[in-house]
Amino acid sequence: MLIASQLEPTYARRVYPCFDAPAMKATFNIRIVHDPSYVALSNMPAIDVSEMKDENGSLWTVTTFNTSLKMSTYLTAFVICDFDYVTRTERGNEIRIWARKEAVKNGYVDYALNITGPIFSFLEDLLNVSYPLPKTDLVALPDFGAGGMENWGLMTFQESSLMYLPSDKLTSRKAMIAIIVSHELGHQACEMLRHFFFLFKWFGNLVTMNWWNDLWLNEGLASYFEYLGATFIEPKLSLDKIFYDHVVQPVLREDNEIGVRSLSESEDKIKGSFSLMSLFDSITYNKGASITWMLSGFLTEKLFIRALTSYLKEFSFSNANQDDLWTHIQMVVDAQDEVQLPASVKQIMDSWTCQNGFPVLTLNLTTGTISQEQFLNKKNENSTDSYNNTWIIPISWMRNGSSQPLMWLDKSSKVFPEIQVSESEYDWILLNVNLSGYYRVNYDKLNLKRLARVLESDPKVSRFQLIDDVFALTQFGYIQIETALELTKYLAREDELFIWNVVLLNLVPENLEGTLKNYEVYPLLKKYLLKRMLPIYHYYAGFIRQNVDALEDDYFAQVYLEKLFATACWMGLQDCLKLSSELYAKWMDNPEYKIPFLIRRTVCCYGIAVGSDKEWNFAWEMYNHTNSTKEDKDILLSAMSCAKESWLLYRYLQYGLSDTLFSSNCTSIIILYVVTKDIGHRIAWEFVTENW
Repeated sequence: MLIASQLEPTYARRVYPCFDAPAMKATFNIRIVHDPSYVALSNMPAIDVSEMKDENGSLWTVTTFNTSLKMSTYLTAFVICDFDYVTRTERGNEIRIWARKEAVKNGYVDYALNITGPIFSFLEDLLNVSYPLPKTDLVALPDFGAGGMENWGLMTFQESSLMYLPSDKLTSRKAMIAIIVSHELGHQACEMLRHFFFLFKWFGNLVTMNWWNDLWLNEGLASYFEYLGATFIEPKLSLDKIFYDHVVQPVLREDNEIGVRSLSESEDKIKGSFSLMSLFDSITYNKGASITWMLSGFLTEKLFIRALTSYLKEFSFSNANQDDLWTHIQMVVDAQDEVQLPASVKQIMDSWTCQNGFPVLTLNLTTGTISQEQFLNKKNENSTDSYNNTWIIPISWMRNGSSQPLMWLDKSSKVFPEIQVSESEYDWILLNVNLSGYYRVNYDKLNLKRLARVLESDPKVSRFQLIDDVFALTQFGYIQIETALELTKYLAREDELFIWNVVLLNLVPENLEGTLKNYEVYPLLKKYLLKRMLPIYHYYAGFIRQNVDALEDDYFAQVYLEKLFATACWMGLQDCLKLSSELYAKWMDNPEYKIPFLIRRTVCCYGIAVGSDKEWNFAWEMYNHTNSTKEDKDILLSAMSCAKESWLLYRYLQYGLSDTLFSSNCTSIIILYVVTKDIGHRIAWEFVTENW
């Protein structure tokens, strides 16, 4: 049995009577009466443990906790468990990590214990604020709806975010640090960043938003610090790429629908039309972090941190809204003369937080004109209404490879003589070079041609946002697909998985098999991509065959190699299919053998696809093996639907119905896996209708 609370945003009122709003701060005296064989935890240290009898004469334990600091109701918390803990002290703050007894015994939480203290110290030093509590408990919960919760003094996490198994090769410290809990990739959760995120939010607990409409102040700032923290622990990470890739790019893909809300909505609007829970979304986390990243970029990190420090000091133990933050930044800007802004901090930032969506910049390099409009889907009739939102936009740029001073676009269109290009085809311009702008760029044809040439001669130029933008512009009807493909001709020379991933994301659909029906496109795509993919495929296949451990430090290989291999196998690259059968056969010969984690999903799928019932039965046997982890099971569940013989798929679906073989929630998962495969589509439909 286990009890753990999650009171954000509005559940404290279900535990005790209170004015349950973030601006109502108080101190709390908590006492818990519980079964003697359990331990009770709360925000503060326990100061007394005694016994009492109830009317039936049963014995209970009473745990009383010290009075809390002044804080919001949603941060109060309690856990009643029979867990064990490991502990260490950092600058007088006792840190304990609690988890199931066997997990503690096996050392699964040691890593978390080792990094929590240093992160605390890093944040204290960076923000010049000392952590106000005497103890900090971090609890790993086997089942928890939120990813984690920053209750003051008693943080709760999903088990996967606090533990890792020392035996697992992939969880090299660097990968742990580097990968954000990246669900799409199903890799192990990135402890380090998660940690930073929640530990920074503890500093955020000092200053709470006035009300939930400014939730992004808590969450967006924390997401930004998550990344600063990661570079502190792991300086070799190329932070700008990881940040753009995990945070900016996904939200740019969402923040362009008509109905998407702005980052900071008025209180009335939220009370009228949103549920509070819906505010805990990617606009709050990712857009909040992206805007913060852009702000820190044009202010410089030094000034930004200086402003934050004074903001945290002034509002400790009270509440603030976004205008309070702008005021503190303005004070810091006014006190120096290196950074000059075209308008007040509030005017600049309100244009990003109070309007929905984001701009696309359109360039005409013959005249040197840059104009802006809201980025909306031109193919969608409703979105052609004129939206006259304008933003105050910081533009980082380079000319012919060398960086230029920051420019500002503060109206709908403006002429910048410095960006006019000459007749020479070697004269080119690239915008948003440091990836910190929250906008897209639509270049004129002339410049795109020149950029395509540059890529062919020097594929190392800052190209991620360039390629991502042209595909997004294509998808939304701003430019033709041919224009975007011009920029991919050079790909045979592209050796970064980070870039390949964005290309594959745009050219190769999520549902691979469904595309096979598109008989006009598939063979062309196959021919076009395979030819260009071979060099990078063979480069990584070499490591997989000879020395996979060498990839342990390659962050992007940890995250994206799977997509590259899956695409190569899907396109029928012989070597990829051969490699998959070889590794799968090796596993069948010796079940102790571990298929390289980086491509395990692909290898299992194609090992079964290329094989017969022998390969399938082995997967089935391993699935039912008591030792297999949840992740192993998930990979095999998916792989067994890759079989190419229809009777195997019929049998698999039939197994899926059986209560004795599967828990009932697997039935629909199996059907979903089968239905996305080319031969499985019809089989799954027949099966569903027969067994309705």
